[in-house]
Amino acid sequence: MANPKLFSVIDHGVAEYDMIEDGDRILIGASGGKDSTALVEYFGSRLLRLARHGGPRFSVEAVHVATEIGSPLAPELVERFRAWGVPLHTIDVSVLGRLKPGRKMNCWWCATQRRTELNEYAIREGFNKIALGHHLDDILETLLMNALQKGELSTMPPRLKYEKYPVTVIRPLCFADIPMIVRHATESGYISSTCTCEYQDNSGRKSARGKLDALTGGSYAEKTRLFEALRNVKPAYLP
Repeated sequence: MANPKLFSVIDHGVAEYDMIEDGDRILIGASGGKDSTALVEYFGSRLLRLARHGGPRFSVEAVHVATEIGSPLAPELVERFRAWGVPLHTIDVSVLGRLKPGRKMNCWWCATQRRTELNEYAIREGFNKIALGHHLDDILETLLMNALQKGELSTMPPRLKYEKYPVTVIRPLCFADIPMIVRHATESGYISSTCTCEYQDNSGRKSARGKLDALTGGSYAEKTRLFEALRNVKPAYLP
């Protein structure tokens, strides 16, 4: 049976950046949203293909970092993970309890604490790769945010080997944009949850998303060309 369109696009990113290698132990950060859920579904499908057709041998598990200000994974979603053959673990983290006196709770702090727990769990349990649900729009929005706010050309690389830690971050959705993921999640009937806590402030990300839409008109072709520009740098024609 042919792969869904999204899975074919993920396959392209995985192959382009050698994201899956023989002997890998991959840990997926599962937030409960459509992006990471699509990633779990993909890896479950990839394991089935491995059993039928061969390829790099790897194992995969998922972990959900739960906080006192976020929503738990829906039971229906947990059942989907089980059906896809991807073991799920949950880590409970008190992000409010870790907040220093006088500091205000915000999205950056929460994300930092959850990412720290994810990294530490991966290292402790012997995973060598962490798969995150960042997609093409996330990568391009981060590019615009860093350029316009920091004055630097940088973003989320599809594959990043940590210098200080024995893990590599991979972003298999690097060639998939939001509309593509939404279509797939809708067709698959995902129960998607997003953060609705009272502390969230993602105005910077929303502004960058608006700028990206204005720049590309929402065109997938133009988004991918902007992404390719990051791999086709002409230093002689830059300041």
